[in-house]
Amino acid sequence: MGQVINIQPITRIEGHASIAIELDEQGNVRDSKVHVMALRGFEKFVEGKPAEELPRIVSRICGICPWQHHLASNKAVDGCFGVTPPPAGRKLRELMQTVAHAEDKVLHFFFLAAPDFVMGPDADYSVRNVMGIVKAAPELARRVVKMRYGAQMILEKFAGKAIHPIAGVPGGFSKPMTEAERVEILAQMREMLDFALFTMDFAKTQVFPKYLDEVTNLGVIKTGFIGTVDPQGALNLYDGKLRLMKPDGSFDDFESRDYRDYIAEHVEPYSMGKLPYARAWNEGFSLDLENPRGIYRANTLARINVADKIATPKAQAELEEFREKFGRPAQFTLLHHWARLIEEVYTCEHAIELLEDPEITNPEVRAKVEPKAGRGVGCVEAPRGTLIHDYTTDENGLITSANLIVGTTHNLGPINMSVNQAARMLIKGGAVDESCLNKIEMAVRAYDP
Repeated sequence: MGQVINIQPITRIEGHASIAIELDEQGNVRDSKVHVMALRGFEKFVEGKPAEELPRIVSRICGICPWQHHLASNKAVDGCFGVTPPPAGRKLRELMQTVAHAEDKVLHFFFLAAPDFVMGPDADYSVRNVMGIVKAAPELARRVVKMRYGAQMILEKFAGKAIHPIAGVPGGFSKPMTEAERVEILAQMREMLDFALFTMDFAKTQVFPKYLDEVTNLGVIKTGFIGTVDPQGALNLYDGKLRLMKPDGSFDDFESRDYRDYIAEHVEPYSMGKLPYARAWNEGFSLDLENPRGIYRANTLARINVADKIATPKAQAELEEFREKFGRPAQFTLLHHWARLIEEVYTCEHAIELLEDPEITNPEVRAKVEPKAGRGVGCVEAPRGTLIHDYTTDENGLITSANLIVGTTHNLGPINMSVNQAARMLIKGGAVDESCLNKIEMAVRAYDP
């Protein structure tokens, strides 16, 4: 009988999961599984609810990215009721989405991922954490906390709540933006852009060069990718067509309401999460490392892979440098961190663009809504990947059915594959230590699940 090594819980992630690594008689990895314990009943217990209540309910799915659930839900309800928000209402939604992304990327890179790179993956776990970073680099830590707090306060001061938001409503937004609010937020976002550019330079000069061996070897798999692009093929986090890219770089674009023609959902007994796969490729589902079938990834690396370009100048320059180094599509799993910082630059630049648009202070932010029967699919890019809310309503505007594909869900299959690859590479002859297990966790943390 072989041994089973349990990593429980996986640390420095935004949820609950564990890893079971099964060794054979020689102490080599026979198999590994990532167990997800987060059972959510949202798809069932929203049935019968008035559709306009759902944007307030589903923000409870995640306390880290509630804005994305809130906005995807509002877009889905818009579709059910056949309403189009006025331009200012749409832009305020997109601004909140963009600021929430900017805040989230600071959280993940510095609070969750950075201890592996600043303190080192072999450092003792007692210092390989955010408090270790505070002691090792107090000035950097102070600046990080200030930037994250500032972004959270933009959301709270303008929209009322940073967590579990209520400001988005079917048909648009609940309040217009004043000129004073616009000026104040614009100054804050310019400061955040300076910090994003500092972080990008810091990572490229002091972090990633030290760990190229881990980047090019740890958790490496070959998959397809999914993300959202605008009509010009540029990265977009709020609206556009979905692009499903094969591992060879070829792709299909489709409307989010047609996602069922391209994506199917698979269930495995070891996980409470669904495992989506590419139905459109007609190859079925398999997590075999040598011959995966139907597997694609979402999240930051996926988005910059599927996008032809980024429409803001500084982020585009970073994308060009990234592609010169790693090609397109880039497959190394730890490059999610690099891609995350490119997106951080983009979110700050794009927020400034939105705030410099004179239309954003237009008082017409909400269209009239009448509940009725219909189907709506709301899709945005959450920090963890493409987020899909699919609702159907009856003639009274009550929910008759709902289907959700959450950003992390797309990556549950790839996370299993990356953990399997890392474990097989690191564990030989039964030799296991704390550093080895942390590196296996690093393959999970790259996806920010």
